[in-house]
Amino acid sequence: MAAHVLRLRFALLLGALRGEPGERFRAIAGFLAIVVGVGVVCWGITALGAVSAIAAFVVTVLGGSAIAVGYALAAPISGASDPLDPRRFVTFGLSPRPLAGSILLASVVSVPMLALAAISVSIGVMWAERGAGAWAVVGPLLGFLICLLLARVGAAVAAALGGERRSRELTGLFILALLVVVLPVGVFFASLDWGDRVPSQLTAAAWILTFTPVGAAWGLPGAAIAGQTGEVATAVAVALATIALLTAAWFALVARSLRTIDRPTAGRARGTMGWFSVTPGTPTGAIAARSLTYWLRDRRYGVNILVVPVAALLATVPLIIAGVPPEIVALVPVPIIALFFGWLPHNDLAYDSTAVWLHIASGVRGISDRVGRLVPILVIGIPAFAIVIPLAIAVNGRWAHLPALIGVTASLFLAALGLSSISSVAAPYAVSRPGDSPFQQPQRTGSAGLAGQALVMLGALVVSIPTLWWAWLAVTGDPSYAGVALVSGIVTGVVVFAVGLAIGAVLFERRSGALMEFVEAAY
Repeated sequence: MAAHVLRLRFALLLGALRGEPGERFRAIAGFLAIVVGVGVVCWGITALGAVSAIAAFVVTVLGGSAIAVGYALAAPISGASDPLDPRRFVTFGLSPRPLAGSILLASVVSVPMLALAAISVSIGVMWAERGAGAWAVVGPLLGFLICLLLARVGAAVAAALGGERRSRELTGLFILALLVVVLPVGVFFASLDWGDRVPSQLTAAAWILTFTPVGAAWGLPGAAIAGQTGEVATAVAVALATIALLTAAWFALVARSLRTIDRPTAGRARGTMGWFSVTPGTPTGAIAARSLTYWLRDRRYGVNILVVPVAALLATVPLIIAGVPPEIVALVPVPIIALFFGWLPHNDLAYDSTAVWLHIASGVRGISDRVGRLVPILVIGIPAFAIVIPLAIAVNGRWAHLPALIGVTASLFLAALGLSSISSVAAPYAVSRPGDSPFQQPQRTGSAGLAGQALVMLGALVVSIPTLWWAWLAVTGDPSYAGVALVSGIVTGVVVFAVGLAIGAVLFERRSGALMEFVEAAY
């Protein structure tokens, strides 16, 4: 039976290389990217031989724990179909136990597991050169088995609970949420000046992870070199217990999958509805789904988004020429990006073309319209800030300034969004039609549009003055003001955001007739 499953695995691998030209290209490109990434990781592990044993211990435990969590969450987050799903073998009448063992064996012959095998060997060689003895082999081997079982159990649980194939939009949101968490942490670790001195907080975190299912195996060699006999015994017990429990869970899930019949509704293709299958079935959710579709497909929105980081970087050029210290200049682009991102929806109603009348004719409440239209910029802005804020602080070199920068960003972004919710209803102005060049602007009469743009920016800056002042004091003088700037920025942003939504909702309902006239005249 194992031979049959292995042949299936090789057939699937060869099928990816013999598919359509586009699929074959993606498979080869993905494989080469993985090879390069694994090579870089293995080279980095080899370089750990030049640092202290405690530094190597912290890196391998933290990295190994992150890998274990990644293998466990890969299937639930990606939503991809499992080629070795036990339910594919239901028609063969196979017994659960032999099938479960065969699938485990065949799972080793996969690109992710082979990549992990190379990393595990590199870790073992590094610890063997340090004199870890047999633990240099036992630790990475147990870690490999735990990751293998976590991947199989995660895929089985995702298949059992997920039912139908997840839409790519929901998968994208999961990946986006993961990046929001992973990237700032990675930037923080990369910005540390480690050398032979490891921060005590990271050392404590590594020892704690050594006694958890995801880090026990990876911490064994380091604990053995440190002479911590009790810790080694505890880590071994945790690793073996984890393998035993995961193995039992895998065999139970395989037996359940062979006995369970899929629900008849599992074949419905919900993904064809795009964002409408992800957002709630409410007026706010429907407007949010439509707005997300517009923002991600209409090039007029794309151009506006791309211009923002370019403008923020160009604003730093005069500061550098004027001799402003680079560590101060590094903090400037983020507030500019926050202000412009909050300013972008100030005329979002005008981009809807004839879709505005649908909201008015269907009796949609103003608050639903206002909130739904802001979902795209929130989905884009929050992950962007989660990336650029840590990068700016890493260039600045003082993580004590992080709360101040977060406070300024929150104040400018949320305040501008709140004021934009008012401006887009109170003072809309004509824009380029759908399909036209984003740089082609229609002729306008009057200055209502210009005034609305200016008031949104100036208003966000004015209400953020206290936060900007405390942040400036924190950066140039006393870092204790960073906490004050954080609280002030969040409170200011949330209050202006809420007030702006409320006022914009009232104006939307009261100016429905004027809005219809504007749309008819503009398009």
